[in-house]
Amino acid sequence: MHILLLEDDKKAARLLAQGLEEEGFTVDVAHSAEQAAAKLGPDHDLAIFDWMLPGMDGISFCRQLRGQGQDLPILMLTARDGVTDRVEGLNTGADDYLTKPFAFEELLARVQALLRRPRRMAVTTLQFADLDIDLMSHEVKRAGARLDLTQKEYAVLVLLVRNAGKVVSRQQLAEHVWHADLIAIDNLMDVHVKNLRRKIDTDGRSPLIETVRGQGFRITNGTGA
Repeated sequence: MHILLLEDDKKAARLLAQGLEEEGFTVDVAHSAEQAAAKLGPDHDLAIFDWMLPGMDGISFCRQLRGQGQDLPILMLTARDGVTDRVEGLNTGADDYLTKPFAFEELLARVQALLRRPRRMAVTTLQFADLDIDLMSHEVKRAGARLDLTQKEYAVLVLLVRNAGKVVSRQQLAEHVWHADLIAIDNLMDVHVKNLRRKIDTDGRSPLIETVRGQGFRITNGTGA
């Protein structure tokens, strides 16, 4: 399942994203409503918004999305605990409301409850060329053969497949997979991509991942072009 997390506190966002990913979710992190709007896609299954944000706040962004017909389940996080605040949040279009500070276990329970509600069919699999990815079990197969990937290798592959045909920059990978600055994990990234390539390009199959010099990486159609 794919979650969009909108939280301007970078430390809090990193910790929440790590916790959710350890529970099997794929998490995109944004630190402003503008970033969230740019990252929001049809494959997101749920969003978690902080109320207080620089620029457009979480409530205004929620109202904007609902006005556009977006039915994505939204969990609102806030330090405001008054009844009128909760009512405002829910009336604006949020599906649930969680007051800070909160236990991660409670947030997880609310996320799971929202995902159980009837909605459009959630995207649970990804396919590219002869590659199949099960987003629920994290099982990855190429031409029917199961691949044994680490958590980071899996996250890199999912991000590339979600952006098939587009270049994913090294900075995007650093932020999405490691929740860190590129400088801190630049060499580590190369090691993971190298290991990922070794695992998916077995048995003489066409390479799927190409390096775009000076930019990043792109998953290709498997022809090696």
